[in-house]
Amino acid sequence: MHGVMGKLPPTATKNVAASKLTLLLLVAMTGVAPISLYMLVPALPKLATAFGRDISLTQMTVSLYMVGIACSQLVMGPLSDRFGRRPVLLSGLALMVVASAACIFAQNLPQLIIARFLQALGGASGMVISRAIIRDLYERDQIGAKISLVIAVMMIAQMLSPLTGGLVETAFGWRAIFYLITAAVLVTVIAIVLLLPETRRGRLPGNGFRGDFGGLFKSRAFVGFMLCQVLASQIIFAFAGGGPYIVVTQMSRTSAEYGAWFATTGFAYLIGNLFCVRFAPRHSLERLIWFGLALQFAGSALNLAWSIAGVNQAPSFLFGTQMIVMFANAFVMSNSAAGAISVRPDAAGTASGAMGFLQMGIGSLVSQFGAYLGGHFATTLPLTAFIFALSLACASTMIFLVPRHAVIVSEELMEKAEEEESGML
Repeated sequence: MHGVMGKLPPTATKNVAASKLTLLLLVAMTGVAPISLYMLVPALPKLATAFGRDISLTQMTVSLYMVGIACSQLVMGPLSDRFGRRPVLLSGLALMVVASAACIFAQNLPQLIIARFLQALGGASGMVISRAIIRDLYERDQIGAKISLVIAVMMIAQMLSPLTGGLVETAFGWRAIFYLITAAVLVTVIAIVLLLPETRRGRLPGNGFRGDFGGLFKSRAFVGFMLCQVLASQIIFAFAGGGPYIVVTQMSRTSAEYGAWFATTGFAYLIGNLFCVRFAPRHSLERLIWFGLALQFAGSALNLAWSIAGVNQAPSFLFGTQMIVMFANAFVMSNSAAGAISVRPDAAGTASGAMGFLQMGIGSLVSQFGAYLGGHFATTLPLTAFIFALSLACASTMIFLVPRHAVIVSEELMEKAEEEESGML
């Protein structure tokens, strides 16, 4: 049957799902794109000097990289639903290997910018397809925990990547960063070839790109879960955009002090993911989302109250309360992502891609707006009010868009369709 691929045998699925190597491989394929993004950041001043260009132009190696990540997810997800996880993933990461090698030999800044864009296009395949693979391998109520576990391990590597990039650049020059990236991605590709079987589930007859997108966006459950995840992520982008201006300009602190305070929010997000892994076996996906939404709302409301009272002009108040928000944010993001890709298991790649595209695309705008709120006002109130509004909107998507029975019905239909297909094959 056209467009249909049989599922893995139950024993094979259990073996793959239980493998710690598989989880490490998911971490690697998820992390290659963001780690490659942050590794180059410390070397941007050196790039400006090496190519004789303004620092604002070298910044395009970062900004267009993020555009590449957003665009890639919109394409790679649906392709993985149509042609399988392995071929699309290997093709994307092969493109990243070639583009990373091209970065090594770039003779001018435009060549490097183009190579970085292609690097992001290929590398983002790992980000979007890893979520789809998790959906293929695990039951619905396990997905949030597995996503949290992958994020937690990846975040440790991601937090160390700027330090690694700075050390490599200082010791060997900026081109050595791309030697390291090329080697790391090549090792990941080889590991996927050797260790990762095809995991794509059977597809409903006649479904294609348009059918998958149309079916997903007609589902209130998918739209609700997706918007919940996207809006929760915008809290991170908004705070990251406005935080430096508030701490350095409004509070007259050093950029190094800002970096130290900002690291506390990343640590809180990491701990939140680890707690999510621990609680997931005993609680439903929806209950974990509601716990995160309640705590996220409470934290953002408290931060807003500090601003209104005028006591939020010290980093300890601002970041201490934001840590609560970020801890809760981990529960919301991982479990709402799990809900979104579970509405149509046969279109998990398309769902993951649409979610990732909106997250990165809207995030670039929200980050700029956050910078405006932090840089053009003499108080923290505009930024904390915006974050409070985002947390309120995030909760509203679950209240008004996600019917309790929708996902269950969708999965029952999918299982029935798969049983019918198995009988026909």
